Amino acid sequence: MTDYDVLRVFCGPRGGYGNELGVVRNGAVMPEREDRQEFAAKLGFSETVFVDDPERGVIDIYTPTLRLPFAGHPCVGTAWLLDVPELVVPAGVMGARQDGEFCWIEARAEWAPPRTLRQYASAAEVDDLPVPPKGEWIYAWAWLDEPAGRVRARAFPGRDDGIDEDEATGAAALLLTDRLGRALNITQGTGSQILTAPQPEGWTEIGGRVHLER
Repeated sequence: MTDYDVLRVFCGPRGGYGNELGVVRNGAVMPEREDRQEFAAKLGFSETVFVDDPERGVIDIYTPTLRLPFAGHPCVGTAWLLDVPELVVPAGVMGARQDGEFCWIEARAEWAPPRTLRQYASAAEVDDLPVPPKGEWIYAWAWLDEPAGRVRARAFPGRDDGIDEDEATGAAALLLTDRLGRALNITQGTGSQILTAPQPEGWTEIGGRVHLER
């Protein structure tokens, strides 16, 4: 079995929750895309990362069925694990930084895959949602406290890969931040926390806590 780390990304204030992420630190052991895709499917995490150059922060991201040019929680988690000032993904080059208990990346909304951002009237409505039919990637959200920028959200990838609900989704948070044009404090899934902050010239910072599971 290929060696890999397991992280939880966008953990809650007490260190719980977060979205699991597999990271193969030595991507050279599995250079072919077909093998990487098969390995990501075998692990079954919402995303798995292969590190192709740890010093430059060059990484390759896969869901159980797709290769992604960019994804939020894999980038935040890998930036924390490698402790690098930049990450390089097919979508582009992003800055990364550590700030106390939070790790941040800086990305652009156009890097994120299309998502349906669906607003609801209350957090209770979001909490009560059943898993929707497959075929559409839905980010369901509602204000918890609009003046404070606090949001309740759930994410439904709509793929046929065993991931019915994504516990914490940085790319969707990026799109929501870009649409609303303001910093957000998002509680997603069962208790994960995602922080965002718009930056100049179309960039957005995405931050969260990361814990090493093994």
